[in-house]
Amino acid sequence: MNRGARILVVDDTQSFRFMVNGYLEDAGYRATGVSGGAQALAELERSRFDLVLSDMFMPEMDGVELLRRVRELQPQLPFVLVTAHGSVDNAVAAMKEGADDYLLKPLNWDELLLVVARLLEHSRLRISYDRMVDSERERFSFQSITSSSPKMGSVLAAAQQVAASSRTTVAIYGESGVGKELLVRAIHNASGQNMTSLVAVNCAAIPETLLESELFGHVKGAFTGAERDREGKCSRAHGGTLFLDEIGDMPLSLQPKLLRLLEERLYEKVGSDHQVTADFRVIVATHHNLDECCNQGRFRRDLFHRLNIFPITIPPLRERREDIPRLCELFLEQFRQHQGKQLPGLSQAALDLLVGHDWPGNIRELRNLLEYATIVTDGDLIRPEHLRFLQPEARVEEPATDRISLTFDFSPEEFSLDAVNRQVIEWAMKKCKNNKSSTARLLKASRKLFY
Repeated sequence: MNRGARILVVDDTQSFRFMVNGYLEDAGYRATGVSGGAQALAELERSRFDLVLSDMFMPEMDGVELLRRVRELQPQLPFVLVTAHGSVDNAVAAMKEGADDYLLKPLNWDELLLVVARLLEHSRLRISYDRMVDSERERFSFQSITSSSPKMGSVLAAAQQVAASSRTTVAIYGESGVGKELLVRAIHNASGQNMTSLVAVNCAAIPETLLESELFGHVKGAFTGAERDREGKCSRAHGGTLFLDEIGDMPLSLQPKLLRLLEERLYEKVGSDHQVTADFRVIVATHHNLDECCNQGRFRRDLFHRLNIFPITIPPLRERREDIPRLCELFLEQFRQHQGKQLPGLSQAALDLLVGHDWPGNIRELRNLLEYATIVTDGDLIRPEHLRFLQPEARVEEPATDRISLTFDFSPEEFSLDAVNRQVIEWAMKKCKNNKSSTARLLKASRKLFY
């Protein structure tokens, strides 16, 4: 219960105001009574109230007119109308004017308390949600992405330009950890769309057999286990943004359907022949070079051209080292708040090491490294001994030609499908220097399937 909430009671009958005020105060609320609409408006301008409970029929200004005036001043303030002349018509009219609920005289006191408690809780949740949305918009905005790098400045300028075109497809390229998703969210928010209408799909994390259903949804009976209709990500993104992360890992079998979605703005649920209109922007991101993927036969050339309408490439951190001091300040401030530590900052020796590092993991690696340092430091400046640098990531060496040639040597007794698979995996592991993620990408297999 929202005990202590302030309730304004408006009624031209003094005895009724007295009874309602007393009952509300016994329940833990703070009630203020006034005799008419003019006094109510004056109170609302003078003080903050959490709910208004007003009689419908009063001289000079009735409850419906007061409701209209209150909505102009405070559109979200909960408002309940009360009348002794109850009818369905009055109730419908009151709700159409924006009343949150409707009660009849003589009041049922238990019903009154239930209505008041419900509306106050709904108001509290709405205010909390609005604050969260404002916080998210501030966090994922262009203003939150600070950079003194000319390269990054060009990226942000381009992203701000395309944000105004709410249906233009955007392709964001960059190494892992450079902040592709942060830029996606900034573009989405700058488009003026609802925060919840950004729907993300990681094309590399979902098995090929499930990805189509995840994207488009399915109807009951479409396949074994489809016991009911299921809404897909495309449906949830209606009116907003569909973000396809790691698009370079999308299976070839699904790429024609994505191409149709982009060209015709239509899609079908799995197991259905009913066409659904796609009303959303598509933003894709990848660390792959899609042009090279096309040359290798891993990605459709026509789909690449359809996605590449507005390409943006985020430079790696090693190409914008001038941003490292500012990023360190931002991350350290976050850790101060989360950990409750008073960290003065970085020593000059530690900062020099950070600026000189190559950052194979980019901004994500920098953030993780600083979080570790804030935990192990004794509260003094972060010094070089607190920094734990990662080893450079193993990178897949692209074949010199468009083809990969393997030779197998088995005796008839040794030869089997398992033996062939094992040799292929051993070859790929050696080529990728035992990096499992890189091996899975080279084999075009999900990491889960690879294991």
